[in-house]
Amino acid sequence: MPPSASTAARGTRPNVLLVLVDDMGYGDIGAFGNDAVDTPTLDRLASEGLRLTQHYSASTVCAPARAGLLTGRYPHRAGAIDTLEGRGLDRIALRETTLADLLKAAGYATGCVGKWHSGALDPRYHPNRRGFDEFVGFRGGWSDYWQWRLDYNGTFRKADGRYLTDVLTEEAVGFIERHWEEPFFLHLSYNAPHFPLQAREEDLDRFRGDETLSESVRCIYAMNRRMDHGLGRVLGALARYGLAENTLVVFASDNGPDFHYRPDMQRFNGHFNGSKGTAYEGGIRVPAIVRWPAGLESDRTVDHLLHFTDWLPTIAELCGAASGPLPLDGVDILGPLRGGAAQTPPQRFWQWNRYTPVRECNAAMRDGDWKLLRPIIPAAMYVQPEDGKMDVRLKYEGETIHDIERGPEPPRSIEHVPAPMLFNLSEDPFEQTDLAARHPNRVARMQAGLDTWFEQVEADRRSIDDRW
Repeated sequence: MPPSASTAARGTRPNVLLVLVDDMGYGDIGAFGNDAVDTPTLDRLASEGLRLTQHYSASTVCAPARAGLLTGRYPHRAGAIDTLEGRGLDRIALRETTLADLLKAAGYATGCVGKWHSGALDPRYHPNRRGFDEFVGFRGGWSDYWQWRLDYNGTFRKADGRYLTDVLTEEAVGFIERHWEEPFFLHLSYNAPHFPLQAREEDLDRFRGDETLSESVRCIYAMNRRMDHGLGRVLGALARYGLAENTLVVFASDNGPDFHYRPDMQRFNGHFNGSKGTAYEGGIRVPAIVRWPAGLESDRTVDHLLHFTDWLPTIAELCGAASGPLPLDGVDILGPLRGGAAQTPPQRFWQWNRYTPVRECNAAMRDGDWKLLRPIIPAAMYVQPEDGKMDVRLKYEGETIHDIERGPEPPRSIEHVPAPMLFNLSEDPFEQTDLAARHPNRVARMQAGLDTWFEQVEADRRSIDDRW
């Protein structure tokens, strides 16, 4: 029988529930300003905790973002520079220490449920080898919601008729039921609403009468509705075992919403410019909610600039864990979460393209209210068809692939490099007015800073040697 809250007390160190969803934007959560969605659990969580309005992912896309979150270091340093797991470009380098490593060493039970995408091939990158005692999920970048194939600590089970989001919910609840009597860290990584767009009929029925929504958006909202329902069950398990008061719950999306998989996927995203894959705000500023009744106020907005890399040092400090041997890019943000002055660095950086990073492509720098942006270079976004086909095979025929593609990257010729753009986000949060021509000296200073950062993180990346 579940214990009472009083009998479940086990000291002051909090449990940690880190929930990461996939390709969810500000407009996908009711509490962030969209009445068309159906997210009662997230809306209630927001009222019971903190809403973070300047919370940034570590990247514009999945795998690099997750590397920053789990290591507290910029993705380039950690080795994860792209989503192409068939090329091994999703891997967190073996020299890196993950948040799970730190909390496990501090006496926490550690579990990962759902999407991994931090090393899909090669057993050295398996979650069980990266600090997680238990893993149930898929190691690549996406999965079919009905025809899934899940890894249970190294053994595999195929789909049994259940919807994948429901399976992940049940596994998360099971982890809590097994470990409620000890401190635990559960990383619940739902893949909703990442493609393929597949939803349960009962969730689709909720949106079928809304003719203002496209077919794809109705499906996305239905997928999010099921995820929200599942999160409610997980939070209910915390309450049932008397753990809600002293469990730090962090909910966030890995990057902005995907507007490109289908032409009718564009939807409200808090008016931000851009989407997944771009360094505009719509691609990197992601919704986040934090709840910890024992240590944080409720129903408050936090406007400080916060970053994915900040969570490792913050959670490690709260849980009495060491910070690891490598220097971190993130900082402890408990002060700002508690209403104090911001301790975060005044500058943050982003960059992503396909294959080897290109300095001038899809990069950004925040320096206080100012943001320098380097637009996308189309030639650097090309994915050769063979790699695209391998990406699909890994999802449906994963047992047939045992090693990454080690051939050369496709050749590319970059002939035109767009000029940098400059925005003042305090006056123009939706990036409508490019101020680069009015402030050439600021552009030059920020470009120099971006160049220096890129050289440093790329030097770190190039020093990785994870060969057999």
